[in-house]
Amino acid sequence: MAHLPSRRRLALAVPVVLSLTAASLGFLPTAASAAPVTAPVARAADAGTLAYVVNTKADHGTIRKVKKAIAEAGGTVVATYDRIGVLVVHSANPDFGAKIRAVRGVQSAGATRTAPLSPAGTTDEGAAQVLSKAEAAKIEKASDAAGQSEPLEADQWDLRAIGADKAATINPGSKKVTVAVIDTGVDDTHPDLAPNFSASQSANCVGGVADTTPGAWRPYNPAEDYHGTHVAGEIAAARNGIGVAGVAPGVKIAGIKVSDPKDGLFYPENVVCAFVFAADHGVEVTNNSYYVDPWLYNCMDDPDQRAIVDAVNRAQLYAQRKGTLNVASAGNSNHDLDSHALEDASSPDDSTPVTRTVDPHECFDVPTQLPGVVTVSATGVKGTKSYYSSYGLGVVDVAAPGGDKFQIPDTPSANGRILSTMPNNAYGFLQGTSMASPHVAGVAALLKSTHPYANPAQLQALLKLQADATSCPTEPYDGDGNGVVDATCVGGKRLNGFFGFGVVNALRAVK
Repeated sequence: MAHLPSRRRLALAVPVVLSLTAASLGFLPTAASAAPVTAPVARAADAGTLAYVVNTKADHGTIRKVKKAIAEAGGTVVATYDRIGVLVVHSANPDFGAKIRAVRGVQSAGATRTAPLSPAGTTDEGAAQVLSKAEAAKIEKASDAAGQSEPLEADQWDLRAIGADKAATINPGSKKVTVAVIDTGVDDTHPDLAPNFSASQSANCVGGVADTTPGAWRPYNPAEDYHGTHVAGEIAAARNGIGVAGVAPGVKIAGIKVSDPKDGLFYPENVVCAFVFAADHGVEVTNNSYYVDPWLYNCMDDPDQRAIVDAVNRAQLYAQRKGTLNVASAGNSNHDLDSHALEDASSPDDSTPVTRTVDPHECFDVPTQLPGVVTVSATGVKGTKSYYSSYGLGVVDVAAPGGDKFQIPDTPSANGRILSTMPNNAYGFLQGTSMASPHVAGVAALLKSTHPYANPAQLQALLKLQADATSCPTEPYDGDGNGVVDATCVGGKRLNGFFGFGVVNALRAVK
């Protein structure tokens, strides 16, 4: 890969300590099933039709009254997640948001996009560096000479960096543990993924309603929508003598597709569906290598963006209460997420972006900044922060290998990125905090395998406790080597802005 693809694809998620409390946003302590009640979906081709999330008190009486008000305001309910009080709505009424926010029982409501719904198409995610036959043969020769079980393992410096190769000989992970990849879809026919794939815990959540039709979770366009398949391999590619190995090669992997077929964006209603589906289908860990579009940062003084934060937070908190640990990437913007002024020139990314200055303590990257979500920064083969990785004291929880083209490993390919599975039985290199997050999700799965009764908060505490404490660099940080200081690390060895509590350790997770 000659360049770093868009942040949405390779790290989407900018963590920051969420200063909001559940009470301040009206997040409700709901329980029990939040399975959606579906209704006929409004035609996506209707001119001017937008999608909305409407967040209410989570009681049937209130929801019934709000549904009536939605119809009167020109809206059509697409899905109702009654136990968390989230409704997905389509409306062509330009005043719908303002009208429905004035309804009694509605706690927040807003559009989930700035451009109208439109027919499906395809999207380009940027070029990945696919492994050539000649390069694969070179790696296979080195792997064989080193006595490694997988043909391409000699190039997996990332596994060795966190002790995952040694951990696999002790405990590769339990088949009772599933990690769901919320992403662009997973190619479950790949020979390295098929042995561990869980179809019963997979779905297509595009539009806000889970489609469990066989194969619905696969990429729309395998040549372009490769991101989720790459992530899945990093977590749980089987040790089967084929290709690569995952961090937790014995656990199950599921795919929940949330990327829109037209533009590849990860809209809020899709992600709400994904968290609820994962929770209701017994998923222990979710990996979230994205940010919820169309806003890089969702500011609480904007009613639409506030509603997005509210809806997704209700869903991910519901997943936590059901026993699911949510892991997310910190972002590829090299932003200091503990600062008070960041430039966002990419939002909204579904129409015309407008440059704005935001305070990451008041404007949140979702889902990574939500309470209880594990925020992950990226490192390269040298163990230093990857040049693109966002960071921030009190924001980043832990770090993991995400790759760095400027940090060259002593491997057959000398490629500093991460090698993993690609659709159509291929393998390829990618870099980003999107690649760091699945390493942590894999370690979390090993922890859950070792401690089957641990809850999400306990798993997160173990991730931090067992991490290899990593100090801030002693010299000014120049990640790309151009002579300019790119970032400043604040904190001590045990907790700092670049690495959080340290780099995760897979070997400790299984001992």
